Amino acid sequence: MELPDASLHYRLDGPDAAPVLLLSNSLGTDLSLWEPQMAALTRHLRVLRYDTRGHGGSSVSPGPYTLDQLGRDAVALLDSLGIMQAHIAGVSLGGMTALWLASHAPERVLKIAPCFTSAHIGNPEIWNQRIANVAANGMAAVVEGVLERWFTAEYRAAAPDVMARFRHMLLGMPPAGYAAASAAVRDMDLRDALSRITAPTLVIAGRGDMATPPAHGEAIAAGINGARIELVDAAHIGNVEAAVAVTPLLLEFFTT
Repeated sequence: MELPDASLHYRLDGPDAAPVLLLSNSLGTDLSLWEPQMAALTRHLRVLRYDTRGHGGSSVSPGPYTLDQLGRDAVALLDSLGIMQAHIAGVSLGGMTALWLASHAPERVLKIAPCFTSAHIGNPEIWNQRIANVAANGMAAVVEGVLERWFTAEYRAAAPDVMARFRHMLLGMPPAGYAAASAAVRDMDLRDALSRITAPTLVIAGRGDMATPPAHGEAIAAGINGARIELVDAAHIGNVEAAVAVTPLLLEFFTT
């Protein structure tokens, strides 16, 4: 899908007449992040996955990016496909995008599931260091540290094939795209926007998540009227590590 300054790579799967579920990926991944959920979700939903600007098959436009920019990308994708309303789920940066959509384009949103995410990350100096490191030394400079935050030590030891896949994904990420999107995470602050969200909301957080600890998910749920939170045993990429728990939660939430 072509934007004025970029192109977005996307996939549509599932029954043509089913409600649409838009899935947004985390920083440093692509739409394949959602493979553990696809078989179950596409039995009941029309699933639209896309690579966030700067990631995967989408183009790398000049950065830094903002969350407003990434949110508008998602709206433009829906517009291009003639989709007036959709459910939204996202992991990490994708969860921030879901929150942005529900607070800034509420007429387009049915339900949201922000997963393993935050309304405000903070620690700009850490992000600045990471951005500078990637710009100077490429993705290889941060891969192992990122994987340690993404998955618990137990899961990393038990799932070497998954670790190899995500290591390959990270190493293939354009450094300029990763750095530009990291700036969006660094700068975003949705805390004041939470009270504007009226869409039914399921927050999923990981008990072992060091990047966006459970308190971040609890703060999102507390800020959105009627929101529900579920904790699972996983770190940051919990839809993969705890797919056995996350997939049924998403399926039940978006189909009832």
